Amino acid sequence: MRLSRGFVAVAAAAVTVLGLSACTDSAAPESSVEVEEVSDFEDGTTMARLAEAGEITIGTKFDQPLFGLDDGSGNPQGFDAEIGKLVAAKLGIPADGITWVETVSANREPFIQNGDVDLVIATYTINDERKKVVSFAGPYYQAGQDLLVLEGNPDGIEGAEDLEGKAVCTVSGSTSEANIAEYTDDIIATDTYSNCLEPLRTGAVAAVTTDNVILAGLADQNEGEFEVVGAPFTEEPYGIGLALDDTDFRMFINDTLDEAEDDGTWDELWEATAGAVLETPEPPAIDRY
Repeated sequence: MRLSRGFVAVAAAAVTVLGLSACTDSAAPESSVEVEEVSDFEDGTTMARLAEAGEITIGTKFDQPLFGLDDGSGNPQGFDAEIGKLVAAKLGIPADGITWVETVSANREPFIQNGDVDLVIATYTINDERKKVVSFAGPYYQAGQDLLVLEGNPDGIEGAEDLEGKAVCTVSGSTSEANIAEYTDDIIATDTYSNCLEPLRTGAVAAVTTDNVILAGLADQNEGEFEVVGAPFTEEPYGIGLALDDTDFRMFINDTLDEAEDDGTWDELWEATAGAVLETPEPPAIDRY
């Protein structure tokens, strides 16, 4: 299942998790990104602290094919994980110096605010409400919210406007939950998108909704069961979450992303992960707010 360059679509009870769901730093697979010699970062900056320690803690999702999927040993595989390794490498930190912490939509801001993680790279949409409590580097990818339905689309759902009176599953605390409330008030909210699949199979819900790339990964992982409607109704710029007002670190990450987009590294990381299913899109412009 592959998608065209210009169109990247198509090819669980509310739970708030505020503790560290899972973490690992053992047996981490190496990245293809070359680890750089440590630069002389200014004293007192986050870059200096992390480079001196030789380790970094990154929050990501563990249940999202193509972007962040646990390989069975607690190490996420996918585009988000590779972006994390890219930032770490620019700090002189190899892949085995990363501690990965599982984050779900509801705990991303608390983990950053409490200092449980240094970064969150977890299909994390940049929006003004979140920017009140955390900062964002990026965006590094532009997605759009869409709908996942049973193969063959038996309910004939062509877009979000067809959801009135129908039950929909999404994740608690996500932008998807807020967005879909404009179309239906029958929402089942869970902690992970994978937990929405069984309600869809059984007919308890008519659709699952989140970003098109996440849905495409779920459809690809469960071949023959589901399909993406292919009618995105929002724009979802994915950013890297970090501590509020850590401007130096944010600009460092933005420079890292800019360089990766310019020298082709971004394309290479995409094609090695999400590119197994999706065509390579144009990287989005970095927001230098």
